[in-house]
Amino acid sequence: MTLTFTVSDDVRTLAPGFTHLAVEARGLVNGPSNDESSAILDEAARRLSERLDGRAPHEDPHLAAWRDAYTAFGAKPSRTRNSAEALARRALTDAGLPRINLLVDLYNAISVAHLIPVGGEDTDRIKGAMRLVRSTGQESFSTVAGGEETVEHPEPGEVVWCDDEGVTCRRWNWRQGVRTRLTEESVNAVFLLERLAPMTLGELEAAGAELAERLAKLSPGAQITVGIPE
Repeated sequence: MTLTFTVSDDVRTLAPGFTHLAVEARGLVNGPSNDESSAILDEAARRLSERLDGRAPHEDPHLAAWRDAYTAFGAKPSRTRNSAEALARRALTDAGLPRINLLVDLYNAISVAHLIPVGGEDTDRIKGAMRLVRSTGQESFSTVAGGEETVEHPEPGEVVWCDDEGVTCRRWNWRQGVRTRLTEESVNAVFLLERLAPMTLGELEAAGAELAERLAKLSPGAQITVGIPE
């Protein structure tokens, strides 16, 4: 299965320099976090610390651009941070990065090391094409609140990723839904790396190549493709 990705004209107008790269993989191996994935996360946190050199994550030019994009569609970036900024802040605390499962650990490490939002979706749970749009406010979003699964609706005008069944990620890359998230049983996945200027296409491609390399090492028999959807 090769997924189709589209970005609406409304989103293009909001962020003209937006580009996303897709890493699609089939035949992956997943499982609980282990010493190796934990070491990869620790290494990513060290790379982050060196890159920031004492600055706060939101002072990085790429994350500053994401704050501007969030403000443009009505979100408050200091309250609902993009996924890369939220992870970077956690990486710099004593608690460090969460350990979720092997695949999530790998893409979280890429996000932190490169300061780029990265999301992973189980392609067996995606219905139809993936679309980045501004919400009508009527779409459904499956999430967890108070320990229970529930359905919410995005705010009108909010930037969301969705498929034919509903929203897969709210506020661009702020919070992923439970329906398509990667679990320990996931074997087929797509990883989306999202870039705004001033991050260059070369930097975006380097992050995607590193993720593909780590996935291949974790799952030697996996079929992996990397590309920027047109």
